[in-house]
Amino acid sequence: MTPEQISLVQGSWAKVVPISETAAELFYGKLFELDPDVRSMFKGDMKEQGKKLMTILNTAVNSLNNLEAIVPAIQDMGKRHAGYGVKDEHYDTVGSALIWTLGAGLKDDFTEETKEAWIGVYTLVADTMKAAATEVAA
Repeated sequence: MTPEQISLVQGSWAKVVPISETAAELFYGKLFELDPDVRSMFKGDMKEQGKKLMTILNTAVNSLNNLEAIVPAIQDMGKRHAGYGVKDEHYDTVGSALIWTLGAGLKDDFTEETKEAWIGVYTLVADTMKAAATEVAA
């Protein structure tokens, strides 16, 4: 990622943090709309799940200047998600829900450049998680 892309993601994320609870609700609503079957993967309190999602995103966004530091945590998360039944195609759905949520929350601040930067971040995280998940299956 370029420094400009990192700046775009971090700057836009700073605007999401104050509305993180709403963003999490929007995200899961969109996710379940896109793929109703994934709802069964979530057993606990969705508000708590939303807090976990926002915490993970916050950590990832704030670590963009030092990604090596969080790669092991992302790999562990990928391995855990494999155990929950998450398949590669689910990552695409999650990515679509995330980008939609950011657009809905940021409105005009979600420029095409910002969107592309977020797609880059998400792709990097998702690819790292999927690679780690294949280790579990192997």
